[in-house]
Amino acid sequence: MRILVANVNTTQSMTDSIAAQARAAAAPGTEIIGITPRFGADSCEGNFESYLAAIAVMDAVVNYPEPFDAVIQAGYGEHGREGLQELLDVPVVDITEAAASTAMFLGHKYSVVTTLDRAVPLIEDRLKLAGLEARCASVRASGMAVLELEEYPERAVEAIVGQAEQAVRNDKAEVIVLGCGGMAGLDEQIRQRTGVPVVDGVAAAVTIAESLVRLGLSTSKVRTYATPRPKTVIGWPITPANQPAAR
Repeated sequence: MRILVANVNTTQSMTDSIAAQARAAAAPGTEIIGITPRFGADSCEGNFESYLAAIAVMDAVVNYPEPFDAVIQAGYGEHGREGLQELLDVPVVDITEAAASTAMFLGHKYSVVTTLDRAVPLIEDRLKLAGLEARCASVRASGMAVLELEEYPERAVEAIVGQAEQAVRNDKAEVIVLGCGGMAGLDEQIRQRTGVPVVDGVAAAVTIAESLVRLGLSTSKVRTYATPRPKTVIGWPITPANQPAAR
């Protein structure tokens, strides 16, 4: 089984970190391929960058030259999952939905700890769109920018732990969700400090994608995520009307 894990930004070191976390969660026999968009921002922390990333990830995925069995979109709260589902005939799993849905098996309420405060409304909107907001106690910002997670790892852990502790104490969260693909690999440290389950979206998405592939399931194509209708597309970096099946 081959799973593409698509970073939503253009920072290669973050792609490498995300792919490493995915490989640690993958079952034997699952090949993880990390891919980095060929254009876009070096981090995604707002609507413009998120919409740009949506196009960039679609471009990167449909132009991947080898067969694959599933795709993981590794940006928390980012746009674009729906477009990938239209373009592909394999499962597409977004880490936002994977992490939140997994957290709901582990406690009554979960809280998301993300990067900057400006990302909070985007995450809240994505959770609402996915029907996952009812069990969300809060979405909290650590105050750390995406690229600072790699640059200042010790500060990042302290900032995330501080918000996670407040979520448990003040918001009555019973599970913490890491609200950024760049936080991959921090789950165990934060669990030890908070005493509650901590869900990393990349790891959760890998196990869900593997399960869907093994069950022989993929996106319904009869209506919402039907393949795009053939039409003339001008100035677009991808050509969905001519894209063959990914298998």
